[in-house]
Amino acid sequence: MHSCITKSLAIFGSTGSIGCNTLDVVKQHSDLFRVSYLTTHSNAKLLCEQILEFAPRAVAVIDAAAADEVERECGDKTRVLRGEEGLLEIAEHGNFDTLVSALVGFAGLLPTIKAIEYGKTIALANKETLVVAGELIDGLLKDNNVPLIPIDSEHSAILQCIVGEPEEQIQSIVLTASGGPFRGRSRDELQSVTVKEALNHPNWKMGSKITIDSATLMNKGLEVIEAKWLFGLHTGQIDVVVHPQSIIHSMVVFSDGSMKAQLGYPDMRLPIRYALSYPDRIPAEVEPFDFPAATLTFEKPDRETFRCLDLAFKSLEAGGTAPAVLNAANEIAVQAFLDGRIGFLDISSIINDALDSIAVTQLDSIPTVVETDKRTREFTSSRIRS
Repeated sequence: MHSCITKSLAIFGSTGSIGCNTLDVVKQHSDLFRVSYLTTHSNAKLLCEQILEFAPRAVAVIDAAAADEVERECGDKTRVLRGEEGLLEIAEHGNFDTLVSALVGFAGLLPTIKAIEYGKTIALANKETLVVAGELIDGLLKDNNVPLIPIDSEHSAILQCIVGEPEEQIQSIVLTASGGPFRGRSRDELQSVTVKEALNHPNWKMGSKITIDSATLMNKGLEVIEAKWLFGLHTGQIDVVVHPQSIIHSMVVFSDGSMKAQLGYPDMRLPIRYALSYPDRIPAEVEPFDFPAATLTFEKPDRETFRCLDLAFKSLEAGGTAPAVLNAANEIAVQAFLDGRIGFLDISSIINDALDSIAVTQLDSIPTVVETDKRTREFTSSRIRS
């Protein structure tokens, strides 16, 4: 059963992979969801196509040149807001029920906070929000009585496994990782891998930043930090296992030794659909799973070769602003790799350097997070240039 009330959505990052999949879900269930606001960084062409199809009340475009293009092409069809101020205006004053936070990286933090303060339900794909400010976000959600539903397939899986279970009976969780395109390779073999190779994910079609994070296992590290805040866990309760088939999306171990796993094809529309309809489920046409043809295997992650996973655990244990340092250094290093300025293995070395060099302080406010992010980006950028 599902509610017949139509939910109004603001999709932040509508031209990215999660945004496009969310709009596909909306098309499949147009009786349940309507699009009120869309945002992009700079993909004016795709945003204009989305405006024509979904007729949002307003859009926000961060890049100035792209905003000019959208204004020219679609200004007579919707209101065009500009820059980060446009995002915040929608988050604060927009008339919508649920924010789909699908912006990439640190950029998702402040708009998500504003939406929480104004009582909007959050469907969260932007894991960096909880990575850099989990403790503060947790308090804001409680203060404003706002639900936050994860879109990440792994955290959606955990949520689906624990619904109806007493919190104190959760012993641990196991996040599954595909292993990315370089599973099984040695550090020597990774010395000369190309950007094209790193972007060739075996199971998922995602944006470039998250695809590189998957190749380094940083994506799994960020999910470990996110899981702590989503489910109220400590580091010792969170494990990671490599599952190359990406059919089991994560598992929960209970105090009596029982285990639950959530399975499904690697299709982001499934966790998106669940996040938008939670706590209900809405029907969808999906291909039946061929169990006899399936082989499910598991391996330990190679944390010596793929050091980013260890660095994420290290930052989580350090606490305070350390995860914000980790995230900012990673964003700068990944972009430098995508730009061809550093090698694949340099990503983890640069992040480790930042964690060792930048003092960790108490996570006492959002300005502290913003200042830590700024300082880390400056430090990391200077190391790459030198």
